[in-house]
Amino acid sequence: MPQPTDEELLARIGQEVNVALGNDDELSDQRREAMDRYWGLPYGNEIEGRSQVCTTDTQDVIEWIKPSLVRVFASSDQIVKFHPEGPEDIPYAEQATSYVNFILTRDNNWFDIFTSWITDALLQKLGVVKVWWDETDYVDREEYHDLDDLELEALLADEEVEVLEHSEKEGEPIFDEMTGMQQLPQLTHDVVITRNTKKGRVKIENVPPDEFLIDREAKSISDARFVCHRVRRTLSEMREMGYDVDPERLGSASGDIGAFSAERNSRYEFDNSSPYGFDGHSEDSLKDFWLYESYLRTDYDGDGIAERRRILSVGDQILENEPVDRFPFCTITPIKIPHRLFGMSVADQVGDIQLIKTTLMRNLLDSAYLQNSGRMIAVEGQVNIDDLVTSRPGGIVRTRAPGAVTPLPTPPLQPYVFDMLQYMDQIREERSGSSRMSQGLDENALTSHTSATQVAQVMTAAAQRVELIARQFAETGVKDLMHAVYELVQKHQDKERVIQLRNQWIPVRPDMWRDKMDCVVAVGLGHGNRDQQLMHLSNLMQFASQAMSGGLSIVNEQNLYNLGAELVKNMGFKDVDSFLTDPSQQQQQGQPSPEEQMAQTELQLKQGELEVKIAETQIKQQKLQLEAAQGQQEMQLKAAELKLESEQARPVAIGDT
Repeated sequence: MPQPTDEELLARIGQEVNVALGNDDELSDQRREAMDRYWGLPYGNEIEGRSQVCTTDTQDVIEWIKPSLVRVFASSDQIVKFHPEGPEDIPYAEQATSYVNFILTRDNNWFDIFTSWITDALLQKLGVVKVWWDETDYVDREEYHDLDDLELEALLADEEVEVLEHSEKEGEPIFDEMTGMQQLPQLTHDVVITRNTKKGRVKIENVPPDEFLIDREAKSISDARFVCHRVRRTLSEMREMGYDVDPERLGSASGDIGAFSAERNSRYEFDNSSPYGFDGHSEDSLKDFWLYESYLRTDYDGDGIAERRRILSVGDQILENEPVDRFPFCTITPIKIPHRLFGMSVADQVGDIQLIKTTLMRNLLDSAYLQNSGRMIAVEGQVNIDDLVTSRPGGIVRTRAPGAVTPLPTPPLQPYVFDMLQYMDQIREERSGSSRMSQGLDENALTSHTSATQVAQVMTAAAQRVELIARQFAETGVKDLMHAVYELVQKHQDKERVIQLRNQWIPVRPDMWRDKMDCVVAVGLGHGNRDQQLMHLSNLMQFASQAMSGGLSIVNEQNLYNLGAELVKNMGFKDVDSFLTDPSQQQQQGQPSPEEQMAQTELQLKQGELEVKIAETQIKQQKLQLEAAQGQQEMQLKAAELKLESEQARPVAIGDT
């Protein structure tokens, strides 16, 4: 099978985009509707002169759940923990745990990334992040003065150095006191250089749902046939990215089906900051176009097996086409639907409740308006209409006859409206777990008559819903993200990097890690469970202290330190070393670190191998010496035999006696 051409690949991408989920389809309409409900925008069924208020139940529930989820994943320095496959992997697992968490919190803004990630999931069914290895070129300008020839040669020997300016000048004559002669002045050099260095790091960014496309049959990112990240980029931005783009082959961004997506525009409706306000730039460099970063499975090499490839295209041009090991996207959804990538959002749960409450609130307000400013019956020709319609305190209505103006009876508001509002709040609490008691908003819910058991039950029930969502996030997208970061640094970072953790500088060598290592995402506890755990730890600490002071051997100093460390963590303090000293570290003072131990072990192994080789060499030498001695003895023995034979063969002279 021949290799597909660029035209065939572009046609394939176009077909996949047209039928992909999120490309201005029903899913896109649902997410746009959810965004409108989040903003509290009108439904479109409003009647002029009647109440047009909209409740914000969607926003209220999401913004209540969000802090709990952020606290769950931000309650510890260790968002992820890697487990060793064997005893030899223990130091590498500890190193991977520290480094991956460092990348999340230091190299990337984990708080902002995770907050946007869960907001998209809670509101629009699916939260998407993109993770990849980013190679960035850094150009530093440096100046050097009065360099001699050797210094200049050493500077220019670096391949990363490029000379911008170079000038020579004669130095001052040098008088040699030994010879009493004056030496010729040496040339010195003034240079201005640029040093081009390339630094790579793991980069994580949020992908807006309207920019993310995926094939409809995908159950996960790993088994997807087609995934695409579609963004708008100006011609200038694409050229700054290093692409030789032909303006005649770009087409128009406005001609794309996603150019004026209602879903995309809904994110800007709250403050009317639409991204489509002006696109008539006279400069070609400032005109923007749709850049497609497509990941698809295709039999590119013709071996009958579809491979993963990354194809970057704009208009009818392919800018990049390369094989990839994995698709660089991680997704989360709050309410998982089996065998589907997209689940249900919290907005889906409370959307109908918001509509019903909006209708009830409008009726309630309309009734209040009518009660306060009711309709009147006026006899035609007997009333000054201008006085009647101008309602103000102390106003006078001129009439020609008594009784010309009488109030029109207004039916009272039915009490079931308030019951319905309370009932809808109850339904919302049952669906989302967001209750007034758990939020601390209902002063009547927490009275002296409310038992601690009842309060704990309500708090626990509400926390369980949030913890279930947190666990869903942890075991899906968050865990996938941690594995992706691990694989990227293990594959691309081949140089040692020194990072600072807990006031210590730790060298990291990801290329020495195992290719794959299992990990566990740390899911923190909510306030209710945390308070319970803190109470249990305090009781256990008291028991352990009493047992140790009483001379019982069931508790030692290390046990007390472990309890104290857990207490410090549960109190919200992350740096345990600032409060407690680990006795094991005191015992190990003067001992090498795990990295140093590994280096010593490797050195000992090499020394052992060298000693074995030396011993083998000595044995060979001894064997050669032995063989030489044996050969010499054999030669001496043969010489003696020959001498004996010659003596025996010597003739006897006549007359000898």
